Amino acid sequence: MLQRISTYLYLRPRLVLWLMLVPPLAYMFLVYLGSLFNLLINSFYYLEEFTGLIVREFTLLTYAQVFNPANREIFARTTIMATAVTLVDALIAFPLAYYIAKFASPRMKTWLIIAVTIPLWSSYLVRVYAWKLILAKEGILSWFINLLQLDGVLNWLLSFESIGGSSLALSPLGMFIVFAYIWLPYMIIPIQTALERVPNSLLEASSDLGAKPLQTFRTVILPMAFPGVVAGSIFTFSLTLGDFIVPLSLGNSKFFIGQAVYSYQGTAGNIPLAAAMTMGPVIIMIIYLLVARKLGAFDAL
Repeated sequence: MLQRISTYLYLRPRLVLWLMLVPPLAYMFLVYLGSLFNLLINSFYYLEEFTGLIVREFTLLTYAQVFNPANREIFARTTIMATAVTLVDALIAFPLAYYIAKFASPRMKTWLIIAVTIPLWSSYLVRVYAWKLILAKEGILSWFINLLQLDGVLNWLLSFESIGGSSLALSPLGMFIVFAYIWLPYMIIPIQTALERVPNSLLEASSDLGAKPLQTFRTVILPMAFPGVVAGSIFTFSLTLGDFIVPLSLGNSKFFIGQAVYSYQGTAGNIPLAAAMTMGPVIIMIIYLLVARKLGAFDAL
């Protein structure tokens, strides 16, 4: 019986291919895309103010609420934070990734990659709350700042409404530090992988032709490593855009998208508005990916 089945499948490779593809495709369409489609459908319903019940009728009233001043501010605040985290992570990750790819010995490369990925081995919540303790007024960072007599600079930074708060543990600046740390490995690994693909012969040829190191970096290294930077930025930007834990743990009264979605569907029970707010990051990421594709960032991936 088994021999007949194996012979039957051996003679029909396309059937075997479909049998292997059906489970992941079913999961992709039913679970992943199905849940997103359900969110999209719910975002076109609305909440009846008097009864508090969801009215399942097609309307754009819910999306009109998304564009009110308070929600627009939430989207702007979250997008600015995601952009800043992505840029800083790229600036920090590129030199380290370049050293790992081009200068580190095989043994050193192994240890550096382990060092980069070690934070991912621990719980995400543990890392966030560890940083909350580090950034607290009684934390080691404040102690170190006081030791260097830089507390005046810190107080000056915290005095700004856009980046400050009662302490680093409850401020946009503290959130920025934690976001940059949490997502940094997701930027380092793609850049390091892209730099591994840059042949040393190209660098040697550039040097032989009289190019200075900065010119070689600008015309050879950066264009070839750019897909890795884009891949890393997709992770850091999207993860920051939709994160809920960091703003909840280290934020103040100014909401980010994740907090707003939680508040609308939990406290207010306004599932249509929560769904409409959730579609915001999806649209932002679609635009981001289209721009990256237009710039040719995916051609070498």
